[in-house]
Amino acid sequence: MWQADTAGRSMSTSHGGTGSEPLNLADTGPLLLTSSASLAQLNAWVGDGDLVMQRFRPNVVLDGVDEPFAEDRWRQIRIGNVDYRFAERCDRCVVTTIDPHTLKHGREPIRTLARYRKWDGKTWFGIRIVPLSVGGLALGDAVDSGLSNTSM
Repeated sequence: MWQADTAGRSMSTSHGGTGSEPLNLADTGPLLLTSSASLAQLNAWVGDGDLVMQRFRPNVVLDGVDEPFAEDRWRQIRIGNVDYRFAERCDRCVVTTIDPHTLKHGREPIRTLARYRKWDGKTWFGIRIVPLSVGGLALGDAVDSGLSNTSM
Protein backbone atom coordinates (compact mmCIF):
# COMPACT_ATOMS: atom_id res chain seq x y z
CA MET A 1 0.00 0.00 0.00
CA TRP A 2 1.18 3.53 -0.73
CA GLN A 3 0.39 6.70 1.18
CA ALA A 4 1.62 9.97 -0.29
CA ASP A 5 2.64 11.74 2.90
CA THR A 6 2.52 9.82 6.16
CA ALA A 7 3.70 12.92 8.02
CA GLY A 8 0.53 14.67 6.84
CA ARG A 9 -1.67 12.55 9.08
CA SER A 10 -0.91 11.82 12.69
CA MET A 11 -2.37 9.27 15.05
CA SER A 12 -5.28 10.85 16.89
CA THR A 13 -4.89 11.62 20.58
CA SER A 14 -8.40 10.21 21.02
CA HIS A 15 -6.99 6.83 19.96
CA GLY A 16 -3.88 6.83 22.15
CA GLY A 17 -1.62 8.88 19.87
CA THR A 18 0.63 11.68 21.02
CA GLY A 19 -0.48 13.94 18.17
CA SER A 20 2.93 13.78 16.50
CA GLU A 21 3.16 10.06 15.64
CA PRO A 22 2.56 9.40 11.94
CA LEU A 23 -0.46 7.33 11.00
CA ASN A 24 0.21 4.57 8.49
CA LEU A 25 -1.79 1.77 6.89
CA ALA A 26 -4.58 1.99 9.43
CA ASP A 27 -7.37 4.24 10.59
CA THR A 28 -6.38 4.71 14.22
CA GLY A 29 -2.97 3.22 14.92
CA PRO A 30 0.02 1.48 13.42
CA LEU A 31 -0.43 -2.07 14.76
CA LEU A 32 -3.26 -4.17 16.12
CA LEU A 33 -2.13 -6.96 18.45
CA THR A 34 -4.22 -9.95 19.52
CA SER A 35 -3.45 -13.33 21.07
CA SER A 36 -4.44 -16.88 20.27
CA ALA A 37 -5.44 -17.30 23.93
CA SER A 38 -7.98 -14.49 23.61
CA LEU A 39 -9.48 -16.01 20.47
CA ALA A 40 -9.63 -19.44 22.15
CA GLN A 41 -11.53 -17.90 25.08
CA LEU A 42 -13.93 -16.14 22.73
CA ASN A 43 -14.56 -19.38 20.85
CA ALA A 44 -15.24 -21.15 24.16
CA TRP A 45 -17.78 -18.47 25.07
CA VAL A 46 -19.44 -18.72 21.65
CA GLY A 47 -19.62 -22.49 22.03
CA ASP A 48 -19.01 -23.71 18.49
CA GLY A 49 -15.37 -22.61 18.32
CA ASP A 50 -15.25 -21.69 14.65
CA LEU A 51 -14.34 -17.99 14.73
CA VAL A 52 -11.03 -17.29 12.98
CA MET A 53 -8.52 -14.55 13.78
CA GLN A 54 -8.91 -13.01 10.29
CA ARG A 55 -12.25 -11.56 11.42
CA PHE A 56 -10.30 -9.14 13.61
CA ARG A 57 -7.68 -8.13 11.00
CA PRO A 58 -4.70 -8.03 13.40
CA ASN A 59 -1.16 -7.20 12.30
CA VAL A 60 0.39 -9.17 15.17
CA VAL A 61 -0.93 -12.40 16.72
CA LEU A 62 0.85 -13.84 19.74
CA ASP A 63 0.99 -17.53 20.57
CA GLY A 64 2.02 -18.86 23.95
CA VAL A 65 0.19 -16.25 26.03
CA ASP A 66 -1.31 -18.20 28.93
CA GLU A 67 -4.07 -15.84 29.99
CA PRO A 68 -6.81 -14.68 27.61
CA PHE A 69 -6.93 -10.90 27.21
CA ALA A 70 -3.65 -10.45 29.12
CA GLU A 71 -2.70 -7.97 26.40
CA ASP A 72 -5.28 -5.53 27.81
CA ARG A 73 -2.91 -4.85 30.73
CA TRP A 74 0.32 -4.43 28.79
CA ARG A 75 1.63 -0.86 28.62
CA GLN A 76 5.03 -1.71 27.09
CA ILE A 77 5.94 -4.67 24.94
CA ARG A 78 9.11 -5.74 23.16
CA ILE A 79 8.83 -7.83 19.99
CA GLY A 80 12.17 -8.92 18.59
CA ASN A 81 14.40 -5.88 19.03
CA VAL A 82 11.68 -3.20 18.89
CA ASP A 83 9.85 -1.69 21.84
CA TYR A 84 6.19 -0.71 21.51
CA ARG A 85 3.86 1.23 23.72
CA PHE A 86 0.20 0.59 24.37
CA ALA A 87 -2.07 3.09 22.60
CA GLU A 88 -5.55 1.75 23.38
CA ARG A 89 -7.80 -1.26 23.48
CA CYS A 90 -9.53 -1.92 20.16
CA ASP A 91 -13.30 -1.49 19.99
CA ARG A 92 -14.79 -3.86 17.45
CA CYS A 93 -17.14 -3.00 14.61
CA VAL A 94 -19.75 -4.91 12.64
CA VAL A 95 -17.14 -6.01 10.04
CA THR A 96 -16.12 -8.75 12.49
CA THR A 97 -19.56 -10.34 11.97
CA ILE A 98 -18.68 -11.21 8.36
CA ASP A 99 -17.16 -14.66 7.89
CA PRO A 100 -13.99 -14.02 5.85
CA HIS A 101 -14.31 -17.36 4.04
CA THR A 102 -18.02 -17.48 3.17
CA LEU A 103 -18.80 -13.72 3.41
CA LYS A 104 -21.97 -14.59 5.33
CA HIS A 105 -23.10 -12.10 7.96
CA GLY A 106 -24.06 -13.16 11.47
CA ARG A 107 -24.25 -11.90 15.02
CA GLU A 108 -20.94 -13.28 16.23
CA PRO A 109 -18.54 -12.27 17.62
CA ILE A 110 -20.15 -8.94 18.59
CA ARG A 111 -23.03 -10.64 20.44
CA THR A 112 -20.71 -12.67 22.66
CA LEU A 113 -18.13 -9.91 23.10
CA ALA A 114 -20.98 -7.66 24.27
CA ARG A 115 -21.87 -10.28 26.89
CA TYR A 116 -18.34 -10.58 28.29
CA ARG A 117 -16.28 -7.59 27.10
CA LYS A 118 -18.53 -4.57 26.82
CA TRP A 119 -17.92 -1.29 28.58
CA ASP A 120 -18.30 2.35 27.58
CA GLY A 121 -20.97 1.16 25.13
CA LYS A 122 -18.41 -0.73 22.99
CA THR A 123 -17.11 -4.26 22.60
CA TRP A 124 -13.36 -4.92 22.86
CA PHE A 125 -10.85 -7.36 21.35
CA GLY A 126 -7.12 -6.67 20.88
CA ILE A 127 -4.93 -3.66 21.54
CA ARG A 128 -3.30 -1.03 19.37
CA ILE A 129 0.44 -0.59 19.82
CA VAL A 130 2.89 2.04 18.56
CA PRO A 131 6.57 1.32 17.76
CA LEU A 132 9.07 3.40 19.72
CA SER A 133 11.88 2.86 17.21
CA VAL A 134 12.49 1.67 13.67
CA GLY A 135 12.69 -2.08 13.17
CA GLY A 136 10.95 -5.10 11.81
CA LEU A 137 8.76 -7.97 12.86
CA ALA A 138 9.32 -11.61 11.96
CA LEU A 139 7.46 -14.82 12.62
CA GLY A 140 8.89 -16.41 15.76
CA ASP A 141 10.23 -13.18 17.27
CA ALA A 142 10.51 -13.31 21.04
CA VAL A 143 7.96 -11.20 22.87
CA ASP A 144 8.36 -9.65 26.31
CA SER A 145 5.47 -7.75 27.84
CA GLY A 146 7.17 -7.38 31.18
CA LEU A 147 4.47 -9.74 32.46
CA SER A 148 5.22 -12.76 30.28
CA ASN A 149 7.60 -14.02 27.63
CA THR A 150 6.16 -15.65 24.54
CA SER A 151 6.58 -15.63 20.76
CA MET A 152 4.85 -14.30 17.72
